[in-house]
Amino acid sequence: MLQPSTLKFLKLLGKNNNKVWFDEHKSDYQQAKADYESVVQQILDGLYKQDPAIVGLQVKDCTFRIYKDVRFSKDKTPYKTNMGAAFAPGGRKTPRPGYYFHLEPGGKSFAGGGLWMPEADVLKKVRQEIDYNFEEFQQIISNKEFIRYFGKIEGESLKTAPQGYQPDNPAIAYLKLKSFTVWQNISDEAAIQPALVREILKIFAVMQPFVKFIDRALYTE
Repeated sequence: MLQPSTLKFLKLLGKNNNKVWFDEHKSDYQQAKADYESVVQQILDGLYKQDPAIVGLQVKDCTFRIYKDVRFSKDKTPYKTNMGAAFAPGGRKTPRPGYYFHLEPGGKSFAGGGLWMPEADVLKKVRQEIDYNFEEFQQIISNKEFIRYFGKIEGESLKTAPQGYQPDNPAIAYLKLKSFTVWQNISDEAAIQPALVREILKIFAVMQPFVKFIDRALYTE
């Protein structure tokens, strides 16, 4: 579980997103960071048992910095108002699909994952895998638990069929996707409950066949 003070810090940061305030509250940030990283470690401990592919990952491999890169952004506020951790072989910088835990107050927290906005060559491989093994893919995304937790795959979609595929392809709705992600929202109240890590691990377990299907398209030995 997370401490209420961690959510409180992120809420206040959202209202005071400037270096002067942040420097004055650096100790609060350090406490919030340590609290979040403690939960990330607990998630890792559980994931090691669920998915051997991520064994060996450490907290520092998964967590993102709170400092923003504003060089190419219109929003010049210097800090993120959320904390995030990506769990995939190779850590947060890997192009491989994986799991993600996002903490942001105001009902914006979630646990989910998949593959977000991959490069064209990667996208081509995923589409091919879906086309070749659509029956298997359908079984994964039509599983009752998958639907109960996620509803459907989320992602920006092309308006027309991608090159090489016909509009009447049975898998066309998925072949048009540019991203393949799913998630389950986590309320602020749920984030500070003892069951948080257990619930996140359950979400990750339900989505694991989906993640493995995509990963197989890219990294079949």
